[in-house]
Amino acid sequence: MKLSFTKMQGCANDYLYLDCRTSGVPEKIVPLAQKLSARHFSVGADGIICICAPRTPGADGTMRIFNADGSEAQMCGNGIRCVAEWLHVHDPACAEKSVLKIDTQSGLKTLTRMGEELWQVEMGVYSAMAADLPAVNMGEGPLVRCPLEVDGKPWNVTCISVGNPHCVTLVDDVDSLKLEAIGPAFECHPNFPERINTEFVEVVDATHLKMRVWERGSGETWACGTGTCATVAALVEQGLCPVGEDVHVALRGGELTIRVLPGKQLLMTGAATTVYEGIAEV
Repeated sequence: MKLSFTKMQGCANDYLYLDCRTSGVPEKIVPLAQKLSARHFSVGADGIICICAPRTPGADGTMRIFNADGSEAQMCGNGIRCVAEWLHVHDPACAEKSVLKIDTQSGLKTLTRMGEELWQVEMGVYSAMAADLPAVNMGEGPLVRCPLEVDGKPWNVTCISVGNPHCVTLVDDVDSLKLEAIGPAFECHPNFPERINTEFVEVVDATHLKMRVWERGSGETWACGTGTCATVAALVEQGLCPVGEDVHVALRGGELTIRVLPGKQLLMTGAATTVYEGIAEV
């Protein structure tokens, strides 16, 4: 069987996008995501994102995300910008709009087109409470500057939910970290029963950060939109980044701009780029 897809990337966070608005999510999406995501052996990607019919009246579509290991994620900040760009290009009704609304597993998100292949996402409200992640054995929260032992080493972490769970920790030199050695132990730490995404952050100054991320289900990726939002939220909670100002976060795949608004609302701005259209034999 031949499967048509669009490969897109936001800050090098690359997924295969399937038009599922009429057909629905493929029945065997888990093995399909595992097979097609394998780098060097197949198309290669961080996973598959299915663009489905909207669930909410007035919405323009629904995003469902399947990681490279086949697990389903609630939200992907880089992915949702690419979904908006895909709809803008492929759906004539969406092409006429400057604002799109997209359903996700963590609620309805609003996106505004800021320029050519550039979108701003209203990411919603973040939380540092344990029940929202979820997290256990760490108190009720806010989980700010909490001690966490990982593989026998003490870390200081701040835990943030932005519709999916994140663990943020500060480091002196983010480029020198061997994430493949430490990331899995964070991801599968028993304090996080649904596993966790982990961000390792170097502070350049109050409005400029460097970050690397270990994503649950995907390993190290070159960018993570929700993780970038969680990072800035965590540093705002610690008094290291300002409220109401743009914070620029340098990732391996590019830069995202995050702003925390009063009331813990998050805005994310970044690019969404089409790499190519393809057909895979599955």
